[in-house]
Amino acid sequence: MTIEEVILLLKASLPNTLTPLQELVLRSSWEGKTYTNIALEAHYGEERVRKVASNLWQFMSDFWQEPIQKSNFRYVLESRSLNRRQYQLIKEFNRVTNTVSLEFPSGPVSNDSRFYVYRPPIEGLACSEITELGGAVCIKSPRKTGKSSLLLKILAHGNNLGYRTVSLDFQQVDISIFTNANTDKFLRWFCANVSRELGLEARLNDYWDEDMGSKVSCLIYFQDYLLTSLANPLVLALNEIDVVLEHPEIARDFLTLLRSWYEQAKYLEIWQKLRLVMTYSSEMLVPSRVTHSPFSIGLPIKLLPFSQEQVEDLAQRHGLDWHDGDEADRLMAMVGGHPYLIRLALYYLVSKGGLQGDLEQLLQQAPTESGVFDEYLREYVVLLRGEPELAAAFYEVITADTPVKLEIPIAHRLQSLGLVNLEADYVYPACELFRLYFREQLNYGEYASHARMEELQRENQRLRVRTTLDELTQLANRRYFNTYLQIEWQRYARENVASSLEEQIPLSLILCDIDYFKIYNKTYGDIAGDDCLRKIAKTIQKCLNQRFGGSFYTAKGNLDASSSGSMGMEHQSVLIARYSGEQFGIIVHADASVAVNTAESLREAVKELAILCDYPGIGGLPATVLTISIGVASVIPDTDTEPEAIIIAAEKALNLAKRRGRDRVVLG
Repeated sequence: MTIEEVILLLKASLPNTLTPLQELVLRSSWEGKTYTNIALEAHYGEERVRKVASNLWQFMSDFWQEPIQKSNFRYVLESRSLNRRQYQLIKEFNRVTNTVSLEFPSGPVSNDSRFYVYRPPIEGLACSEITELGGAVCIKSPRKTGKSSLLLKILAHGNNLGYRTVSLDFQQVDISIFTNANTDKFLRWFCANVSRELGLEARLNDYWDEDMGSKVSCLIYFQDYLLTSLANPLVLALNEIDVVLEHPEIARDFLTLLRSWYEQAKYLEIWQKLRLVMTYSSEMLVPSRVTHSPFSIGLPIKLLPFSQEQVEDLAQRHGLDWHDGDEADRLMAMVGGHPYLIRLALYYLVSKGGLQGDLEQLLQQAPTESGVFDEYLREYVVLLRGEPELAAAFYEVITADTPVKLEIPIAHRLQSLGLVNLEADYVYPACELFRLYFREQLNYGEYASHARMEELQRENQRLRVRTTLDELTQLANRRYFNTYLQIEWQRYARENVASSLEEQIPLSLILCDIDYFKIYNKTYGDIAGDDCLRKIAKTIQKCLNQRFGGSFYTAKGNLDASSSGSMGMEHQSVLIARYSGEQFGIIVHADASVAVNTAESLREAVKELAILCDYPGIGGLPATVLTISIGVASVIPDTDTEPEAIIIAAEKALNLAKRRGRDRVVLG
């Protein structure tokens, strides 16, 4: 038996499920750790750990009808196989557990999810590192391989210890923050957001000194204000730092600043409160003028693919009968141990309307456009066709019979995307799925034909458009929103140059934010939160349809409508997009009065949904149903102004609506 099978069997046999401490005792004892080490890792007293362990050994001795202790635990059980009765116990346990709604593998896996895969020993090492004075953890892994899930695990551990925790995801940073390589603007945004997450007033002007510079001002703000205000350590998680690396001037200043904070913890007590956790995909974008990489500090962690044992365990949790290992072998022969692809395959094998356990069909369709992986792989097709040099190098890799030697920057770029594995100076496809799928999609032998080139361009156009949807709401996503605004702004600016003042056309932006949504999501759970977002998105669509008819962009139907212009965009009177987590952005080709009236109708329509939000133990909230706050901005585009102007104005109006009590519309 494996340790996963032992734990599943105990969960199926105990009257109550295993506690996290009991599971930690089992896993750690299997690895040969002492009670002292287990107690230190779990931050419990050793006496309590011994008591929990004693009860476990007694139960297991009764269950297996022979003496089981810490000293012989692994020796006794590892050589055995599950008998028929035990196997049926696990199968029934998985069946009952599987009645819980399946989680579509999108975004990080919460640490209390039954689909979270324990990854020893890195979790224990990372959780231990944040207990060190001035500790730091650097997690490196390609996209969709579990960085954010591990980050949640570390933050949960910090919360359990009574630490303050803040998580910033740089994928959510507005592009305007990076405009003109303005380090001062970025660091002020950084400090303001950390303050907000800590529930502290943003007092930037009290600590910012132009003469000392942005980096020193940021250091003083943390040292003399934020860290001084905290009684307990602060775990500061910085997710997807690669986004910052795309802006070399800002990255150079920010990364050297982080490294200096880590170094100062060696001799300044105040900085020992700070525990950094950073996630990234590659160091190749680190600016050349950064002499010491910030990713060489603290504990470096590289996430590995799932093992066969982990895949079999995850399949069991999905209720699949994969006991003999053959199915796991076949799936891994196609996708390797790629965490996201494994979870996606298992989801479609067991979900209603899916493949109903037909692994053979899934594997046959996997490298085709009708396969369950196509949407995920299509994003890479768009990216590679936009970078011909990278695509040509990858095509060389997937058509070669042996590993290929590439230029180092290209090899690392492909590795950071998760498309290849790198050993020494040679690369090979990360999995067979990538070899088969992209060999068809990147068939360079046909590129000689001009007609084929035009066809590929049109196909690339369609693929690019299909990647602009928000999966949950089926509205346009933020990337499409930004591109659309840029195009419309430029078009209106050109038209307004030749127009009189009376004829100039205004552009309006409506930003809607669901009031107290984070509290709602935490209280009622992610499934209820997702359902809430879908309902509000549909309500906004319906309301705008009533006001503007069919002349607006919402989702799939419009995405495929045109092949002209950037990304297949047509002029529409309204664009609806999911602006960020709980925010919706609406671009209206109308003046301020029309935009404000539209915003008021949206506010009323959402309120009429009467989505209950009863928060036990939280008083002082003004409404018992979900409401939205709205900021409106209306600007006449001109060639001397950037489109960020209307975004900034709308965001300021939205913040003012919140400060005035929420559930209201404010015109900026």
